Amino acid sequence: MKRLLRARLWPLLSIALVARVPVALAAEPALDLAIVNARIVDGAGNPWFRGSVGIRGERIAEVRAGAPLAARRVIDAGGRVVAPGFIDLMGQSTLIYIQDRGAAESRLRQGITTHHHGEGSSHAPLNRRLQPRDLSIDGKTVRWSTYAEYFKILEDFGLPLNVVHNVGAAQVRQLVIGDVNRPPTPAELAEMERHVDQAMRDGAVGLSTSLIYPPGIYASTDELVALARVAARHGGVYYSHIRNESGGLIAAIDEAMHIGRVGGLPVHIYHLKAAGRAHWPLIPQAIGKIDAARRAGLDVTADVYPYVRNGLNLGAFLPPWHYDAGREKFLTALSDPALRRKVRAEVEAPVSEWENWFHHVGRDWDKVLITGSGDFPDKRIAGLSVAAAAKLLNRDVWDFAFDLIQYERTRGASVAPESMDEQQKHQILRAPWTMIDTDTSPANPAHTASTHPRAFGAFPRVLAKYVREEGVLTLEEAVRRMTSLAANRLGLLDRGRIAPGLAADLAIFDPEKITDRATFTSPLRFAEGIDFLFVNGTPVIDAGQLTHARPGRALRRTASSAP
Repeated sequence: MKRLLRARLWPLLSIALVARVPVALAAEPALDLAIVNARIVDGAGNPWFRGSVGIRGERIAEVRAGAPLAARRVIDAGGRVVAPGFIDLMGQSTLIYIQDRGAAESRLRQGITTHHHGEGSSHAPLNRRLQPRDLSIDGKTVRWSTYAEYFKILEDFGLPLNVVHNVGAAQVRQLVIGDVNRPPTPAELAEMERHVDQAMRDGAVGLSTSLIYPPGIYASTDELVALARVAARHGGVYYSHIRNESGGLIAAIDEAMHIGRVGGLPVHIYHLKAAGRAHWPLIPQAIGKIDAARRAGLDVTADVYPYVRNGLNLGAFLPPWHYDAGREKFLTALSDPALRRKVRAEVEAPVSEWENWFHHVGRDWDKVLITGSGDFPDKRIAGLSVAAAAKLLNRDVWDFAFDLIQYERTRGASVAPESMDEQQKHQILRAPWTMIDTDTSPANPAHTASTHPRAFGAFPRVLAKYVREEGVLTLEEAVRRMTSLAANRLGLLDRGRIAPGLAADLAIFDPEKITDRATFTSPLRFAEGIDFLFVNGTPVIDAGQLTHARPGRALRRTASSAP
């Protein structure tokens, strides 16, 4: 009987043992980190839920509702929010991350883990005309011409956060024909197309333009369509600071969408706005036009920064045709008093054929703040209005403005005109396709005299002002715009959400405490409230302290990540 029982049980026992062996062999190593007792805002817009997030290596390994996870290190969130790291949809320079390592803090303290670079210019491609000298970084000489070379330099020196790049249409224009106002020849256009193609092959995510600054302003719609078609072949997007952001706003949006339709690629409009009081009513029409285009099947999105003052180079206050023969030539000629009188008359004329920023601020230099003084020798002017700075220096306000513009030869003088209102910010933020940007380069308070406060506070300001204080957005919806919506637009589909297998870019913060501290009079103040920040699974802010780790990546668009 016992022998019969053993004969019957042995196959079952053997099956059980065999079944257990693969489980033991395939057991995952312990989690490196677990964040427990968290309010998980997953980035997709879903209502928050209480749970735990586990990290293994550079990836999210587990998300669990309710019960905590075990790991080598456990962080008790204490009911604070855990969200995907924020994505700055347009953050300008990334070279600064290896030139001035202290500049990264202005982004990290905002919870930003990915920085998208681009407007009309770009860090590549380059040639001797656009990069006339070698750069020395940490005692090492570096030079590049392509994005492949530039990305390698970034990663060799180490990045504090992830970066992603466009190829600028003005960049390739300058590379081939310089900054003069003329159309490219067929051969030159073909060369420009080759540069765009190479940049996209190297991993750029799209073609970008800035159509209010020379030489981008000289590009025709057909020229941009030709370059956009090249980007489209690689799954790219057309990103644009459109040709007009005031009275010609609707026509400028039409042009951007035309480029997308004919070029065969999605369209993204940088920092949507209607500048100048007379043009504020255009915002509902602009939103309606984008909504209609989306219903008709064109993928159009936009971003916004949470301030009613925009930022631009002071030289944009002057009529663009003066730059036709080249920027350097015009700035040199601007010393002539007769030319200054002529330009002033054009700016003050009651009717303009161009986007007149002096009119947008009510013809009042007191409404134009100096956020960056460029190479101007007297740094006391930073943070003052143009009118106040002229008074400080005992100068005529127009002559002072012309002087400041002339110092734009190497580092442009930047200003913040008071051109928008809060109502249009609310309207744009509520549009479901709107993302968030800083529209500035990172800044180091130790080396920078002044900047636009959005360099230090844009993302926390959205959470403090437009979520907590004014209720324009819910917390979940604001986070969606800062994370998954931006990740989808950039083709970075392994980021922007909290889910197993995705990149462990995560922020922990108290939604009742996070806030921006930078103002126009004191712009170099770090935001508060990001308690922990992880980039690719590595803490870059740990219990409120910067770790100075550099786990970032130069992210590339791949064929599989194209939307």
